Amino acid sequence: MQELILIVDDDPKITRLARDYLEKNGYRVVSAADGQSALSMARHEKPDLVILDLLLPVMDGREVCRILRRESDVPIIMLTALGEEVDQITGLELGADDYITKPFSLRALVARVRAMLRRSRGEVKPPTVIRSGPLTIDIDRYSAEVNQKPLHLTPNEFKLLFQLASRPGQTLTREQLLDELHGSASSIDRSVDSHIKNLRKKLETETDNPVIETVYGVGYRLLEKS
Repeated sequence: MQELILIVDDDPKITRLARDYLEKNGYRVVSAADGQSALSMARHEKPDLVILDLLLPVMDGREVCRILRRESDVPIIMLTALGEEVDQITGLELGADDYITKPFSLRALVARVRAMLRRSRGEVKPPTVIRSGPLTIDIDRYSAEVNQKPLHLTPNEFKLLFQLASRPGQTLTREQLLDELHGSASSIDRSVDSHIKNLRKKLETETDNPVIETVYGVGYRLLEKS
């Protein structure tokens, strides 16, 4: 049976182009132009994936995402404006699974949809070895190398490096990183900053270049080209 995609965007041109391209690639598509209609459509149609714009009339995409995530585990791809990193972070914190920035290529959108649906069906196993720039992280061996030299990391440093390297270039908030370390996040817990400081020192000793970037007031990201 064809998988059903719900597109939520108030720009009819974007909706039409995305619908046509997704349908050509074998998906069924329904659409909504405002947040309230999107919720009604999601509850009635039970889509396999939602493509959700942040800026919507009646009810914005943030609130739609928050409610959808409370009611179901449907995969959500947020549409955000180019360069609006705060929107991307907000979407992820509210429960979106991925984001794509406008303007976007239709081929890239379909590729994201396919990858997200494979993951939601459990068809994709997480990689056991991650490579990003000079870094190589082997999850099974619990080891990390930079420029083929072993990194001697504490368990918390290894967890943080793994999280950042899994999503190079994407900002992870302190709360997201704390949740990985402790299973919960506290806004007054600054332990992540201390671990990142030590981790950054170990990395830059070997690379002589910045590897982890601070996004002030938000969190950290691994530079894609370090």
